[in-house]
Amino acid sequence: MIRCRMSKLVQIFSSRRTWAWPYVLFMALFVVLPLILVGVYALTDINGHFTLHNFAKFFTHSEAIQTFVYSLVIAVLNTLICLLLGYPAAYIMATADFRTPKVMAMLFILPMWINFLLRTVATVELFNMCGLPLGEGALLFGLCYDYLPFMIYPIYNTLQKMDTSLVEAAQDLGANRWQCFWKVIVPLSLPGVYSGIVMVFMPTVSTFAIAELLTHNNIKLFGSLIQDYITTTDLLNYGAVLSLVLLIIIGVTSFFGDHDAKDDQKGGLV
Repeated sequence: MIRCRMSKLVQIFSSRRTWAWPYVLFMALFVVLPLILVGVYALTDINGHFTLHNFAKFFTHSEAIQTFVYSLVIAVLNTLICLLLGYPAAYIMATADFRTPKVMAMLFILPMWINFLLRTVATVELFNMCGLPLGEGALLFGLCYDYLPFMIYPIYNTLQKMDTSLVEAAQDLGANRWQCFWKVIVPLSLPGVYSGIVMVFMPTVSTFAIAELLTHNNIKLFGSLIQDYITTTDLLNYGAVLSLVLLIIIGVTSFFGDHDAKDDQKGGLV
């Protein structure tokens, strides 16, 4: 009897389905349920009645549209800055000797051990000590400081796994260093570049705490606007619409970008 029960327990815990249930429960409570609540609030009014007025209000609300467009511009600028700074750093880490990549990786990881809000507050104090004004420049500096490692590591991982024999083959065929870089290394590193762009661009669009601290709340990003409306009881439903619009745009971008990333992984030698 005891052996039979023990064998059943072993069979249950050796099944992959059993170990998948905690993840299913987590996804249901913290991903699916919040998304359903956002959709319900977006499609209802303050009295719980079905309405599309909240969506109509978004497309006619100039402040929301302007803030969203401005957030996209800031996100694009931050992503470009992180890419321009991160790609050379990742390339050096991937092509340097054995010790240098570990030292550089540790230097990039160390700031991430501290909460990003504390890092942002420290950035504010640094600007105050240097007598520099807090504004758009400080905002871009803080965003780049917080998200730069998320650009470096995907590119570094891709470059590190790259087959170096392809570069050697290009050199044997007469390609110089510049041609090897643009014709071989850059195309093969595009999956890492795309991953870094996604990991930097999407959080930047929805951020709000960094903008509030580094601009004394003088510059509002789309995340700040969502926070303002969600924390206001009468405008909770409209805040849910803004959240849903942002989720839809990010989801569509990820869907189409995923196909591009799969195409990039097939090759890139031209």
